[in-house]
Amino acid sequence: MFLWQLDCFAKGGSHIKKNLQEMMEQAIIIAKQGEAKGEVPIGALVVCQGEVIARAHNQKETLADPTAHAEMLVIREAAKKLGRWRLDDCQLFVTAEPCVMCMGAIIQARIPFLVYGATEKKFGGVESTAYLCQHPMLPKQMEIYAGICEQQCEALLKNFFSSKR
Repeated sequence: MFLWQLDCFAKGGSHIKKNLQEMMEQAIIIAKQGEAKGEVPIGALVVCQGEVIARAHNQKETLADPTAHAEMLVIREAAKKLGRWRLDDCQLFVTAEPCVMCMGAIIQARIPFLVYGATEKKFGGVESTAYLCQHPMLPKQMEIYAGICEQQCEALLKNFFSSKR
C-alpha cells in the first residue's frame, strides 16, 4: 500500500497528477449537487477502464440513512452496474477522506486505487483516526493518493459548516 500526498509526484509524474485532478474536479461538481440539496458536500465517483461508471453524493439527510455516504452509494452503484461486488479493476475518487465505515466497504469491494481531497481530522479512517491505510486486509499494492484538489475540497466543507453555525 502506498499513501501519497499531492507533492510526491516526481518529474514525469505530472500526467498522473493532472488525471487525478481532472477526476477530482468531477467529484467536486457532484459534491456541489449534494450541497444544493442540503447534504454535506461530499462527492464520489468510480472509474473503470478509464470510464466513469458511477457517481454519488452524500444522501444521509435525503434518505434518513446514516450509511448513505457518497462512497457507500457510489460503490453500490458501480457494483450493480458491473454485476459484481469485486471492484478490483476500479478507482474511487472522493472529495473527503473516507470514514471507517467507508474504508470497510472499500476493503470489501477490493478497490485498489483511492484518491481523496480533504483530510477529515474528526471522522477520517484512512490516515486521521483509525489509520486504515495500513490495514492488513487492504488489497495488495493498493495506492492511496491524498490531498488532490485539497483546498477546493476543504473550502466546500468549511463553507457548508460555517453557514450552518
